[in-house]
Amino acid sequence: MKVNHTLEPIYDEYSKVLILGSMPSVVSRKIGFYYAHPRNRFWSVLSKVYNEEITDNINDKINFLHKHHIALYDVLKSCDIKSSQDSSIKNVKVNDLSKILKNSQIKVVFTTGKTAYNLYNKYTFPKTKIRAIYLPSTSPANTRKGIDELLEKEYSKIKEYTN
Repeated sequence: MKVNHTLEPIYDEYSKVLILGSMPSVVSRKIGFYYAHPRNRFWSVLSKVYNEEITDNINDKINFLHKHHIALYDVLKSCDIKSSQDSSIKNVKVNDLSKILKNSQIKVVFTTGKTAYNLYNKYTFPKTKIRAIYLPSTSPANTRKGIDELLEKEYSKIKEYTN
């Protein structure tokens, strides 16, 4: 099924880090916000990285991102995808990141999941020249890594770039 990205990027002039997923999940598209599936561990992991509670309120999440100089978006503008399965992605069009990069202080890009990492490197890196740092997916489909392992070995890197 052809899916268009409908979420606005979250960033401001003080953003230092850009975190990119591939394409919002079915639940995220329905709710209209990033990582909205209740079993996705993205917000729980960020909460632990910064040792700060994040409520389920969308405005609180946006404020959290701004407070910690984190921008959030996705690599893809549109694609064919079955449900929320990254492995099924075909016929991609990528988002233009130039406005975000021009109007922020972003010096590093993190990608959540192998698909986002591979798509970024193939289509977007040649334009941005900003190397991506791979982060494992926090999706409920990726249960190989527990939340502590995601935090200790991977997501804690984000804090190094935002302080």
